[in-house]
Amino acid sequence: MMLRVLVFIFCVFPTLLFAQNYPAYTSVYINDYANIIDEDAEARLLAELENLKKETGVGATVLTLGSWKTFGGHDTIESFATGLFNEWGIGSAERNDGILILVAQTDREMRVELGTGYLRGYDIIAGDIIDQRFLPEFRSDNYSQGIENGTYEVIDQVARPHTAGQEPPEQAVRSDRWRFLIPFVVVAGMLFLAFRRKLGDFRMRFRHCPNCGRRGLSRDHEVILAASRTVGGRRRQTTYCRYCDYSDSKEFATSRTSRSGGGSFGGGSSSGGGASGRW
Repeated sequence: MMLRVLVFIFCVFPTLLFAQNYPAYTSVYINDYANIIDEDAEARLLAELENLKKETGVGATVLTLGSWKTFGGHDTIESFATGLFNEWGIGSAERNDGILILVAQTDREMRVELGTGYLRGYDIIAGDIIDQRFLPEFRSDNYSQGIENGTYEVIDQVARPHTAGQEPPEQAVRSDRWRFLIPFVVVAGMLFLAFRRKLGDFRMRFRHCPNCGRRGLSRDHEVILAASRTVGGRRRQTTYCRYCDYSDSKEFATSRTSRSGGGSFGGGSSSGGGASGRW
């Protein structure tokens, strides 16, 4: 019964499920939008990621941004990474073995997001790799070296062992009786993100105006620059009071309307597995 309800929601509200803003990708392997990966290092990384895909079928991708916060709609890098992973469809839809390595330079945050096919013990391994291989270099502003070192370790300690059927050490004693709930958790998370902005707009009606103190704030959304196939756009969110002249505006980036060349991902998904780091 629950599954039928979820399917119905997907059919009736398909456009709401993609209401969040994410960067578009131009490559399924490396998108260095923060421009922090050296040319030679990028060539080596690309060769390793292509070789991983050829030998194991695992799709791993590296994304660098100045800040994930400019895209709006998320409170944490974890929710942003999970949403972006599912929006792009990283990895195989059948195996859900994709990997996203996200580095936000200005925010000084990073995330290794794993597909739903990985056992939870790989989250611990990803966290250790972040602490030992990524962050030490990042703290010295050696971003290119840190990304290269860390990505190789993710390939060797997560992607290849998983493909070979190896379990992380602590996984042997973990019960899997709740794993059937993962698809429902993913769907619930997507629905929450889809309705989040509308719920936020509704809650504004009950907030006090910082100027006159009366309840009843309203919020409008305006497209400043429409996104195209080649460039992202901008939208403005304006909160105002119906009883006085209070007004507050914020601007957010919107992603391109279609993806560029460089191939496409396989439709994989993530339920939030992985690890994060901050420096």
